[in-house]
Amino acid sequence: MTDSEALRAHVDRIKASGVLGRSPLMQRLFDFLLECTLAGKAPKEIEVAVDAFGKGAEFDVSQDAMVRVYIHKLRRKLEEFYAGPGAAEAVRLSIPKGEYRFVVEAVAAPVAPDEVPEPPVVVPPPAWRRWAVPVLVASALLNIVVLAVVFLRPSAPPDEFRQVRENPVWAPLLNDDRLIFVVVGDYYIFGETDDSMEVKRLVREFDVNSPQDLQNHMKLNPDLADRYMDMELAYLPTASAYALRDVMPLLAPANKRVRIVTMSQLNPAVIKSSDIVYVGYLSGLGMLSDYVFATSRLSVGDSFDEIVDRGTKQRYVSQQQGASIRGERKFHDYGYFATFAGPSGNRIIVIAGTRDVAAMHMAETITTPNGLQALTAQAGKATGFEALYEVYGMDKLNLDGKLLLTSPLDSNSIWTGAPTEVHASLPGRAADPVSH
Repeated sequence: MTDSEALRAHVDRIKASGVLGRSPLMQRLFDFLLECTLAGKAPKEIEVAVDAFGKGAEFDVSQDAMVRVYIHKLRRKLEEFYAGPGAAEAVRLSIPKGEYRFVVEAVAAPVAPDEVPEPPVVVPPPAWRRWAVPVLVASALLNIVVLAVVFLRPSAPPDEFRQVRENPVWAPLLNDDRLIFVVVGDYYIFGETDDSMEVKRLVREFDVNSPQDLQNHMKLNPDLADRYMDMELAYLPTASAYALRDVMPLLAPANKRVRIVTMSQLNPAVIKSSDIVYVGYLSGLGMLSDYVFATSRLSVGDSFDEIVDRGTKQRYVSQQQGASIRGERKFHDYGYFATFAGPSGNRIIVIAGTRDVAAMHMAETITTPNGLQALTAQAGKATGFEALYEVYGMDKLNLDGKLLLTSPLDSNSIWTGAPTEVHASLPGRAADPVSH
């Protein structure tokens, strides 16, 4: 068998595995690169666009990343093949960075098919491996942002930091020997394509929060498989940076290990063993949401802009989004705070808001002596409790806020699933709730 015949046989096995999916453009790109490789040709990006995707000569590769997006996807699909059904192959195809051709690489010690070990149950699926590098890059960028906002924030007087750190909210977390995870609520978005597989818009679906969710969504809705594309994108609310600016200086000098992760990176094992400080929108709580509201007096309403008091049926609706649509400058928003024990005695703190101004206000409130003292004075001796704030905003500024209610949280019931009653507000409520 000639080298050319061996390569075509290898390619046939890749196609037969189904790893390329059902996209006609992906199939055409694969075949085009194969023929170029066999002919010893290294095409330019515009040639790929014209010859593989049928674009016109006027196609502008500087304005449209279609070719680069598909080349990136094809690299990932080849990685999936060699991590799974192609693990025993003697050679592998790769696409060099910045080039549009296959390179055939020999594998030093191919594994016989009968010797390919079954993957342990704990090994993540190929989709996880495809996201390992992007996730690490995103984590590094997030840490850079955090360091920037920390050093840009004016230093608070030492006495203020000491008062805050000694408060019952923060002291248990800062005085134990556990790792602290600062978790920022992020939002996964993906691309929607037209008939030519060009991305026309980015989509945010509340039920699709990761690449794996997108894959499952497309399996349940096969008609969407050729319309949706994983773009390896996520976004953070603006409020997150401002909130981290307030929280991080409080944690940084505590002689503890602190890690910054996005909610999409959070591992359930971390919830069991580490201290957690969540910062962001209520809608970004992800897997923490079920635990936070398990014994809560409050619940999320028809949308994440609405909080409902389950005892009184009072509704609290954020006006921030509606105000911007109506052209109004002043509005009301709602902030949420919770602190309770984790399943192994670790501490979990939630600093959240329905929208930006509330999230920023909550971060300021629980990192300043006066705001924190007013909160813990109302909470009394409760070691686990939640609080709801009404926040007044103008444009994107949080002007002021008031504490509406506090309510105890039963940490034991959160983790055991034992039924719990809806608690009344703790004594000393600052103001009767008002719906807006």
